[in-house]
Amino acid sequence: MAQPQMPQTRNWRFEIDFEGLGWLTIDTPKAPVNTLSREAIAELETLVLRFEDLIASGELLGVILLSGKDSGFIAGADVSEFDAMADYAILPGALRRTHALFDRIEHLKAPFVCAIHGFCLGGGLELALASHYRIAVNNEQTRIGFPEVNLGLFPGFGGTGRSVRQAGPVDAMQIMLTGKLLRAGQARTMGLVDRLVRHRDNLRWEARKAVLGNKRSKAAPWTRTLGGLGPARPYLAKRMRKEVGKKARLEHYPAPHALIDLFEMHGDDWRAMVKGEIDAFVPLMVSDTATNLRRVFFLSEGLKKQGVKGSEKPVFRRVHVIGAGVMGGDIAAWCALRGMGVTLQDLDMDRIKPALDRAKSLFRKRLKKPVEVASAIARLEADVGGKGLARADVVIEAVVENLEIKRKILAEAEARANSNAILATNTSSIELERIAEGLKNPSRLIGLHFFNPVAQLPLVEVIRSKFNTDLDISRGASFALAIAKSPVVVKSAPGFLVNRVLMPYMLGAVERLEKGESKELLDAAAVAFGMPMGPIELMDTVGLDVGKSVAHELGREVPENSRFAALVAQGKLGRKSGEGFYKWEKGKAQKGDPPVHADLAVLGRELVKPLVDMTVVTVNEGVVVSADLADIGVILGTGFAPFLGGPLKARQDGKA
Repeated sequence: MAQPQMPQTRNWRFEIDFEGLGWLTIDTPKAPVNTLSREAIAELETLVLRFEDLIASGELLGVILLSGKDSGFIAGADVSEFDAMADYAILPGALRRTHALFDRIEHLKAPFVCAIHGFCLGGGLELALASHYRIAVNNEQTRIGFPEVNLGLFPGFGGTGRSVRQAGPVDAMQIMLTGKLLRAGQARTMGLVDRLVRHRDNLRWEARKAVLGNKRSKAAPWTRTLGGLGPARPYLAKRMRKEVGKKARLEHYPAPHALIDLFEMHGDDWRAMVKGEIDAFVPLMVSDTATNLRRVFFLSEGLKKQGVKGSEKPVFRRVHVIGAGVMGGDIAAWCALRGMGVTLQDLDMDRIKPALDRAKSLFRKRLKKPVEVASAIARLEADVGGKGLARADVVIEAVVENLEIKRKILAEAEARANSNAILATNTSSIELERIAEGLKNPSRLIGLHFFNPVAQLPLVEVIRSKFNTDLDISRGASFALAIAKSPVVVKSAPGFLVNRVLMPYMLGAVERLEKGESKELLDAAAVAFGMPMGPIELMDTVGLDVGKSVAHELGREVPENSRFAALVAQGKLGRKSGEGFYKWEKGKAQKGDPPVHADLAVLGRELVKPLVDMTVVTVNEGVVVSADLADIGVILGTGFAPFLGGPLKARQDGKA
């Protein structure tokens, strides 16, 4: 049939089939994912105006929105435009225009159906919620949610009220406040999705049936909306503030608190909540917190561009880890979780078994489905004899921080490993040149320094010695990316980047503790500054033995008559032994109440200053090639206050 005249667009394709169904495809040009840029939104506006005419004339029975990309549906608004949009003269008008567009879609006289695969996030989900019916592929690739809180924001295209309408206030607020991404089945249970299909190939057929059957999504049943009504709403808002306050202080991260305020004011009327979005959203977008979190986002995305490109890109199937202690065992478990076959070597099964038990707990927590857990368990093998060495693509040594032991183990591994395999050490502080002295080919050895706890901290320092080539380091970065970690390349130097900057911070706090200051007060002050945990708790988490060893490598000896040295001598090494500076129960430090202090944040700034000063030194010495890399490395490796943009950005802004 002859196609009607349509506006020219770069981001969208549209055609009407013989049944009168309109197939709208989003395909952002020259981009791996679809985004709702200002241009894309303006083009969609012209298309929707045309849809209204075609529906009125009877030429169009309904619209089905699909993605033209394998990566997914729509990843959200175009974050690269946010800095330019963070302007009181621009943003309110742009938001009102998008709100009006989504309202027009919602009020179309014919069905508008979204067919979702892969990622449907942020503004993409807001567009889907403005449609009449949503179908999603029920597989592991589909992820649905509102990650805006990670950028210091909340949904701004009407998603606050529409998600409350569909999912009810408790579930909707939970996913917006946490940024949690849902699987397709979870989204269906919540009411954010109406129907599931098994495969992407089924989307078009089901969407066709939805249009021809005039399917319309139903709002959440009244039993799930009670939390938004009458006196229940202030009570629910109070509970939300309490939970949010445990992880996101108002002065550091205003967005979740502003969202709760919006809900408390308008949570009984989803349309009023949508209308109130704009006034609450604009101050967040222009805030220092959002500006710095955008910086962190772009720096993190930049790390993903490292590694070997093109046809030379390596494939990693098997990993062999030597050393089944806390670090080695958890590295092995993480690699198995990410789909690789892993062999874990140590002197005997008694040393390996605790690592296997921890791995099973990780698999059950992360994978949920019994068949997936069983598959992960099967991928992780105990290997006392080291038979997996010869077939591994990556060999990682993760034994105690002892130079002679590392040299011996790596020399033996070099003799048995595949000649093309990456040979890596997880050393936390020893220069690679010293470790590589015992190797026939010292250029083979790179550093892959993971951080504890491995399953939570995203950073891997890819350590470069004077022997390594660019390709050696790119292959190491490729491996880190293959297991969903963020690689930061650092020069081989004592402590590298993260431990180099952490030690002055932690040891400075320990010295204050030795002089009689309260450990609870020191930790509370660091958290008040914006750190995820205090320096004393962090030392316990790292391990007092590791801390002492790293201090030695950095020329900072622990006094023999100190409490620190006494704890190490007694085997009280922190979290892993159940006691260090704190006693630990079920993975949590047992703390008393800190004494009253006039200004915790000021004390926290004093505590953090050595970390900031040492970060400057690492850049000046070329341990990392730029201040940007130093900032993102320290954020990912230490949890340094992301809302400040990193230690060097905070120093530049006069906040650290």
